[in-house]
Amino acid sequence: MASVSRRESRAGWLFLLPWIIGFLAFTAGPMLFSLWLSLTHYDMLKPPRFVGLENYREAVRDERVATALWNTAFYTVLHVPSQIVLALALASLMRRAGRAAGFFRTVLYLPVMTPPVALAAMFLLLLNGQNGAINEFLGWFGFTGPNWTTDPAWVKPGLVLMSLWTVGSTAVLYLAALTRVPLERYEAARLDGASPWRQFWHVTLPGISGTVYFTVVVNTIASLQVFTEAYAMFFGARDQQSKEGDAALFYVIHLFQEAFGSLRMGYASALAWGLFVVIAAVTAVQVRLSRRYVHYEGERS
Repeated sequence: MASVSRRESRAGWLFLLPWIIGFLAFTAGPMLFSLWLSLTHYDMLKPPRFVGLENYREAVRDERVATALWNTAFYTVLHVPSQIVLALALASLMRRAGRAAGFFRTVLYLPVMTPPVALAAMFLLLLNGQNGAINEFLGWFGFTGPNWTTDPAWVKPGLVLMSLWTVGSTAVLYLAALTRVPLERYEAARLDGASPWRQFWHVTLPGISGTVYFTVVVNTIASLQVFTEAYAMFFGARDQQSKEGDAALFYVIHLFQEAFGSLRMGYASALAWGLFVVIAAVTAVQVRLSRRYVHYEGERS
């Protein structure tokens, strides 16, 4: 039996070997190398020069880092709740669609397949302050739409509005979670005289709390790393020092500019590790809170 167990163990490690090699070569290795680079001055033209923690001290003093952190936090606080609420509302509607739910699920998920750069180009037209479709729609109801792409106060809300284009992926997850909530719980709640709101709060949310927790964590991490759409809309060929550019200066965009615009790879590596620490800290807080608010099927109350 021992020899059989050893053979199975060797076979298991053999199957895992391609993943282990890939992880070491393309994830762990580059991470450790970037940690070393964060302690150096490196412009890709001359060998790295060790400077200790100087890059981290500069990041603390850098006003653009503070601006980027504020913009990223502001976007995350707007994006995550709006994504969760809208996705849950759409999932609830699809659940009542019966046999047509499959069709609506497909239609709702298709926008997720839109390439991010194409999405940014489309929303530059939709959010145009003079003749964009969104402001035209608001005009039908007597509202004057803002200058979404030029007014610094509306740049981030406009980007949040654009991010809702991909709400379908979260909605599909919620639809799957809603179908797993036993109908008997709703029947018992109705017999007890619970209103629809109380049914939602005391039956639906606890029943899907694991999925909600997962989507909150995933959407938070994605929001803290927002890059492609904002960069395609507000940077590139445009003036990177403009007011609307500063309003859309997210952390990863600043990191990208330092790395590939200024060729300051050491400083950019320090910024990357700073973001890693922030994401790890935020995720740790969410994990801590999940112990109180997240319930899984089969857990004892």
